[in-house]
Amino acid sequence: MTDRGMTLYIAREASKLWRRITAETTIELLLLAEKWKFLLLGLIFQYLHGLAARGVHYLHRPGPILQDVGFAILPELGPEKGYISETVFTFIFFSFFLWTFYPFIFHSKRFYTVLLWCRVLAFLVACQFLRILTFMATQLPGPNYHCREGSKLARLPPPKSVFEVLLINFPRGVLFGCGDLIFSSHMIFSLVFVRTYQKYGTKRLIKQLAWLVVVIQSLLIIASRKHYTVDVVVAWYTVNLVVYFVDKQLPEDIIERNGGNPSPLLPMNGKDARSKEELVKFMNGNSIDNSDWRPRTQVNGKILEDANQVHVDLGMNGA
Repeated sequence: MTDRGMTLYIAREASKLWRRITAETTIELLLLAEKWKFLLLGLIFQYLHGLAARGVHYLHRPGPILQDVGFAILPELGPEKGYISETVFTFIFFSFFLWTFYPFIFHSKRFYTVLLWCRVLAFLVACQFLRILTFMATQLPGPNYHCREGSKLARLPPPKSVFEVLLINFPRGVLFGCGDLIFSSHMIFSLVFVRTYQKYGTKRLIKQLAWLVVVIQSLLIIASRKHYTVDVVVAWYTVNLVVYFVDKQLPEDIIERNGGNPSPLLPMNGKDARSKEELVKFMNGNSIDNSDWRPRTQVNGKILEDANQVHVDLGMNGA
């Protein structure tokens, strides 16, 4: 291929990519305009969850570390290596976050980003609500190094003002919290993300690697003494059960987009219905004329506009 041909090819592909990003952004903005309240409520609950974790720290009382099978089996990493589990979690979090936006770039897309995050936040809120009830009911002595007897962070002095509690001292208050043990918040996020990719992802190898990474993270959390083994074990079966049942209750509005059918959540009435349908068909790679979108049925070599007319031809043929 000549330099001129290569230049034309790159320009053509760049133009296609820009059109795809523009069309995808338009569709996602339409969905965001309809679903922004659900997303906002989910994000607000993230703050409430952090507020509850901050509040239970004031109730935490350090004490002897409880007997734990995981602590006996897994060697202690020590405070200088505690960053390892946090690094693995950060990798899981940002990898999933970036993956949810891949429909803006790639043509093979199976979901809409806004609708996917609505479901993810629903899973997180349900799991975090149960977590708040659990760690508020019983405060265990924290096994982490900053939660042990003698540490300045093990006990928080009474707050001087309500703003000290409401601001939750982010991110230090999150990284060095105590008392919010059963069950692990890191495992909630990791399992929700992996289960979501298991359902909507396309790469089998990545799915297998994702589950392996979550298992490794579970072991690292225990080895770092950030949680008891029970916190991790309870998270494994609780999160999976919650996601399973919540997913059954939510309407399946994240469609298989390669089927060419527009999302039922896209408003299709009014003067702009035709342009919105064109956007959906463009994103699904469907080049059929928009005036001819209805399903058709073939009978005796004839294409019928409506499947309900099939019985007419059958009657005419003596069937």
